[in-house]
Amino acid sequence: MSFSELLEAACTKINPTPESLQNVAAGFEEAMRAGLAGRPSSLPMLPSYIARPTGAERGEALAVDFGGTNVRILNVRLEDGKVRPGESVRFSLKDPDGAYDFTRAETRAEELFDHIAGQIANLAAGASAPLPLGHTFSFPCRQEGINRAVLLFWTKEFRTSGVEGKDVTALLSEALERRGVRNVRPRAIINDTVGTLLAAAYLYRGVEIGSICGTGHNTCYLEPRHPLTGKPMIVNMESGSFDGVVLTTFDRAVDEASSRPGEQLIEKQVSGAYLGEVVLAALRAAAAEGLLPGGPRDWERGTLSGIDLARVLEDEPGCAGARSVAGDRLSLPGLTEQQLAALRKLTESVVGRSAWLVGATYAGILRYLDPGLRQNHVIAVDGSLYEKMPGYQAGIRAGLEAILGAGARGVETRLVKDGSGIGAAIAALVAEGQE
Repeated sequence: MSFSELLEAACTKINPTPESLQNVAAGFEEAMRAGLAGRPSSLPMLPSYIARPTGAERGEALAVDFGGTNVRILNVRLEDGKVRPGESVRFSLKDPDGAYDFTRAETRAEELFDHIAGQIANLAAGASAPLPLGHTFSFPCRQEGINRAVLLFWTKEFRTSGVEGKDVTALLSEALERRGVRNVRPRAIINDTVGTLLAAAYLYRGVEIGSICGTGHNTCYLEPRHPLTGKPMIVNMESGSFDGVVLTTFDRAVDEASSRPGEQLIEKQVSGAYLGEVVLAALRAAAAEGLLPGGPRDWERGTLSGIDLARVLEDEPGCAGARSVAGDRLSLPGLTEQQLAALRKLTESVVGRSAWLVGATYAGILRYLDPGLRQNHVIAVDGSLYEKMPGYQAGIRAGLEAILGAGARGVETRLVKDGSGIGAAIAALVAEGQE
């Protein structure tokens, strides 16, 4: 077997079958029902304690958007049914030159949140009146109220100590107190998917599902009658934890090398943080068979980013994108056009599977909400995969159509940029109005 033949065989293993997609959709719907009823389920179905906004919310708020190593703080004003983003600051929790890393296990919770509080203080320094603050915290939490969320466990390779099992709002409030920040009042903490749904529902009618397709993956939806209240409530599904998926040998290799083996299984097949790792797993398999041109390579985690995969998929003559990535990122400068085409096909399969699986989970939610698919539905989506990855939106549509058939015609997916941050500000103003 040649290098190209092995990669083509890998594609056959990775590409989902119609039957497997149907199984994902059906299993996802059943996991939703089980989780909502309190039965064992891989979907936690976490309550958000907030419903869809009315559109009448008004005022100014700060928002912290903490979904990964890059954190954003922004000022948002709601007026006349419109969102007016103001000043913002973006910063990294991990210095590329190694000067600091707030994601490692050696870093304490106080150090992480003091750093964030310092950035909040800078942005709020000129505020003439106390500002409510909404916090998007995009990690699995046990939500105990609109302003209380306990981190269940880190994902996305975060390991900061002293945060798991703690109330995140309390950690941030204590850091603000230590910094002497008196003009900011934490009022709400939500997940990024909830923020995306809130931001979209404030602006558009018919939005009942919010999703993130980027470095991580998650989806939420508006439960019409939540068991806790009997009223509408947004449910944070933590859908990346769904385990009803078929694992290939490459998926198992990625899972075993992750910080939480056996968990977040679908996320490791669909999120931007892992797609490059699946490609590398297939290339390592080629190396193990002695098929790698030029001999083995020592590829570290993160060698292939989402940007690299997008470059491979760019439609250029002679596989120019694949050639560039192979040489610059993989140290494989001498691949033939046939081998480059095989690398491109492998990347298409890994990215395509991600989009098709996401579409299948959406189909499971829609079947739960509207079994007869009699209504039109809008799914608000944010994230770099959905926005920038070639073919990704079409792949989601293909996944929906494979499951729902003609019923997919009434389903629209819509990009909502920066929804998680704007949604946090909306949540803060909703909470402020409830006091």
